[in-house]
Amino acid sequence: MNNPIPSNLKSEAKKAAKILREFTEITSRNGPDKIIPAHVIAKAKGLAILSVIKAGFLVTARGGSGIVVARLPDGKWSAPSAIGIAGLGGGFEIGIEVSDLVIILNYDRAVEAFAKGGNLTLGGNLTVAVGPLGRFYCQDIRAYDILFGDTPRPAQAEDLYEILDSFTEKYENEGQRINARKAAREQRKSSAKELPPKPLSRPQQSSAPVQLNSGSQSNRNEYKLYPGLSSYHERVEDGSIKHRNVNSHKAQGEEMSAEETAKYNWAAIFKPSNLNQPIEVTALYSFEGQQPGDLNFQAGDRITVISKTDSHFDWWEGKLRGQTGIFPANYVTMN
Repeated sequence: MNNPIPSNLKSEAKKAAKILREFTEITSRNGPDKIIPAHVIAKAKGLAILSVIKAGFLVTARGGSGIVVARLPDGKWSAPSAIGIAGLGGGFEIGIEVSDLVIILNYDRAVEAFAKGGNLTLGGNLTVAVGPLGRFYCQDIRAYDILFGDTPRPAQAEDLYEILDSFTEKYENEGQRINARKAAREQRKSSAKELPPKPLSRPQQSSAPVQLNSGSQSNRNEYKLYPGLSSYHERVEDGSIKHRNVNSHKAQGEEMSAEETAKYNWAAIFKPSNLNQPIEVTALYSFEGQQPGDLNFQAGDRITVISKTDSHFDWWEGKLRGQTGIFPANYVTMN
């Protein structure tokens, strides 16, 4: 039980720190639904913390003491200002009760009401006297000067400031985590928007893998999971695509279309002198397979091509880290 009788600054600050802990920590008496969340205190403009005793015999009388602190423009807490509380009530009550109160001041005008000094009425029969009780600072000083930063924070109130600052730290850390998660979601959304569209038609996977041409030394022990995709050994013979495209357009004095230019470039890459070399592509984007047989990879991975078509807007077959599968060709670039 906290002492409701007015005392010195150190005792009042220590009492206020204890009350705050009781109101903000989950205990056997206080479940999660009965505590004040850290962000509520961290965002408050001010706090009034006090203990009140109520005694009754035909009429009830209330009295108590505490402190009020305000948030300064730099985000720190002001020096504590003393407050006292008194009131009378009707009703047939017998007994004595001591209770603690934490009043959250969410608006500047609420802080100003405490800063003006004098008496405040809380409810119908409870009056708060601001300033005159306690006289913490051994001099006549107005509550306004205390709560608006003209009085430095006293060392006697370090226990109180420690717990107040801990709420701000928790709130800021939680805010940083929320912002980090939000930024990560936005980045994932942005990355997803920038990915090129996947080819619509997928090649059909064979139920019985077909062995590649055993005459090719590099493919002697390889199997094709997708017979519909010709291997580059089968598609380009003697550079015929290259010569046919060039000679045809030269004869007619025409420019090659973008599609034909792409075929020309790929044919040049897969000319006979390169057929014995494993062909690798580098992933420009990450690809997460959506169906069985898809080849997963991350941006920057180097994939060995097994089968391909003449179009970059198609599915190709490749090998990566011992796994074989198909992937969208417009997600990679030729090494």
